[in-house]
Amino acid sequence: MLPVCGGGIRREKMAPPGKQHASGACVIPGGFTVLSLKFRSSSSAQHQLCVKEHRVRAEKNSNRPLDRTLFVLNIPPYCSESVVKGMFSQFGPVQSVELSEKPGPKEAENTLSQYFKTAGRQCFKVGYIVFKEASSIAAAKSHPLNSPLLVSNSKKPVRVGLQKWIHEYTQSIVKQDALQEAVDEFMNQYDKTKEEEVERLQKEAEQQQEDEEGWVKVTKGGKGTKARPHSEVANQKTLQKEDKKKRRKELVNFYTWQRRDTQREHIAQLRKKFEEDKQRIALLRAQRKFRPY
Repeated sequence: MLPVCGGGIRREKMAPPGKQHASGACVIPGGFTVLSLKFRSSSSAQHQLCVKEHRVRAEKNSNRPLDRTLFVLNIPPYCSESVVKGMFSQFGPVQSVELSEKPGPKEAENTLSQYFKTAGRQCFKVGYIVFKEASSIAAAKSHPLNSPLLVSNSKKPVRVGLQKWIHEYTQSIVKQDALQEAVDEFMNQYDKTKEEEVERLQKEAEQQQEDEEGWVKVTKGGKGTKARPHSEVANQKTLQKEDKKKRRKELVNFYTWQRRDTQREHIAQLRKKFEEDKQRIALLRAQRKFRPY
């Protein structure tokens, strides 16, 4: 739990235009404003949230506009997106709420069905609250520390204890028809993806085939497409061309040691061929099938 103002933490008077708070907002090092949080109005225990205007210019995310996004730390596990949206709606209309385990760019959206998704961790989270108006950021940052936000109220109660467990158990029961429909949809999408991949590979193989004159048709791929791998025949021809170029550049029999090595290799090949011919003739004589002419 974070410390409240006092003992080295400065307190600033930050009030939005047209509204004066009885107590100032608590600002801690790092530019964060501390907000108090209670589960109910009758609760004696308090929790602290740290809020700050989101200004990460290196992050290119249109879903988090710099002038309307509030960054929140230390959100308790029992606060869902709908609960956070309800708490911060008092500062202005909320466009969207995003909760994650750690700060950073938004992860790619998982398109799988709810039956195939892994359950999220029950831990303290960070949040990105996008308001519809930029003035809501200043209102949230100037909220007094002694006026806690409420998680559960009479209009929007939050389930706890036995009611929460019963609700979670009821939601965990999977209906057979809904599960079968989700499985069929997943398999149809998988088969469609496989068919498209096979068609793509066939087209690439057709494009890489050589015509009668040995030419290969090369087409320009679309933006973002990967380069097609070369065929085995094309790779072999490329290697042969490289070898020919290399041999042309080499100076054959230019140095004395090159001529000497060439003569030795030639003599060694003649001796090897002579020995092979002797063995072949001896074998034919043994078989009495020797026909010199």
